[in-house]
Amino acid sequence: MTAPVSIQAISQTYGTARALDAVSLDIAAGEFIVLLGPSGCGKTTLLTLIGGFAEPTAGRILIGGRDMAGIAPKDRPTTTVFQDYALFPHMTLADNVAFGLRMRGMARPARMDRAAEILALVGLEGRGNRRPHELSGGQRQRVALARALAVEPDVLLLDEPLGALDLKLRRQMQDELKAIQRRVGTTFIHVTHDQEEAMAIADRIVVMNAGRIEDAAPPAEVYLRPKSLFTASFMGEVNLIPVQGGQSPLGPLVTGNGTLMIRPEAIGVTDGPADTLPLGPARLIDVTFFGTYQRARLAPLAAPGMTLTAHLPQSATLAPGTEMALFASAHSFLEATP
Repeated sequence: MTAPVSIQAISQTYGTARALDAVSLDIAAGEFIVLLGPSGCGKTTLLTLIGGFAEPTAGRILIGGRDMAGIAPKDRPTTTVFQDYALFPHMTLADNVAFGLRMRGMARPARMDRAAEILALVGLEGRGNRRPHELSGGQRQRVALARALAVEPDVLLLDEPLGALDLKLRRQMQDELKAIQRRVGTTFIHVTHDQEEAMAIADRIVVMNAGRIEDAAPPAEVYLRPKSLFTASFMGEVNLIPVQGGQSPLGPLVTGNGTLMIRPEAIGVTDGPADTLPLGPARLIDVTFFGTYQRARLAPLAAPGMTLTAHLPQSATLAPGTEMALFASAHSFLEATP
């Protein structure tokens, strides 16, 4: 099952502190949404309100068109997967997965069949008789996911479920999580502070900051055409070049007043298509090898005191002090607010 979610002017205060400030967001049925932002931005608070673990100070949350005001978590069409798994250590995997169905009064044969079906969905077929301590961290996370899916929620809430996993396992689980969501079609709302994780799994990323939504768009748009300087800076490295009256420290690159935003991977030393942006000569300060690229810090000759960061080819021969002409293959421009 699946359902749309409508968040309408939600605010949440704790004493004098405002955790959420009139947040509005519409989520389509079957959409995979990622709430992304730094600690304290309000993303977990919003997830908590959707799940019914707290009531908002103001505003409404509708799931499937139904107002959730006053409805307890157990009565909402949602389930939550937490970072710490919260599996029952004394139960088998099948009993863990079937626990919610048991609470709903489903007979044991039927709920065991359902548990076996969901365990197979998450790649744990035939392991229902095992105990949680016999599994790896990634496998325990799959069991927690299976338990949440077993009750067929309209909306699945995920509170940094991959945060405790190592990098390799986290990336594997990202792929599996997205594949499972596509198969079941349930609306997923996932909280993380990891930008790469958000881009790997989301249909749409919702960037939050200081209790407000800064941006909400597909990953490529959020990364390449951010709607705010906060989004640009939070979504990885970026070079920010001020522009006033069409004039920047590097010369007349674009017209208008605002900030030119160029990602490091868009900067190269070879001129390209007609719309390639010439940034002028620069001196290489230092370079660090990152495997798939070399991270170079460069000082533009036209702008003493400015530093640009570029991701140059791994095979390039680079020596500090070398001068090179720089070009930008892509950029975006955020106009200053009048």
